[in-house]
Amino acid sequence: MVKNIVCVSCPLGCPIEVTIENGEVVSVKGNTCKRGDNYARTEMTAPKRSLTSTVKVDGGVLPVVPVKSAAPVPKELMFDCMKEINKVTVKAPVAIGDVVIKNILNTGVDIVATNND
Repeated sequence: MVKNIVCVSCPLGCPIEVTIENGEVVSVKGNTCKRGDNYARTEMTAPKRSLTSTVKVDGGVLPVVPVKSAAPVPKELMFDCMKEINKVTVKAPVAIGDVVIKNILNTGVDIVATNND
């Protein structure tokens, strides 16, 4: 099977052709840098995404604080991660970098604050 994707690892946005046989990537064509090859292989076998959202704040200046995943999480867990994030309320004060949820859904990825409250 051949899949065509656009690489998002850098601003070039290379069109990449990925050949998959028996569930494994056998060739990657069209990338102009090594990051494109890595991106295509990961995207076809175990796609991951960065996650951004907000968390409710109790006693803060604002009602919510923005958060993000400290590293990309498996794409198939995005909706489940959002359900967990939506359950959380943190107490003010909140500082940039504070861990809001440690090891979300046992992914090894923390959800951290990206602003102060």
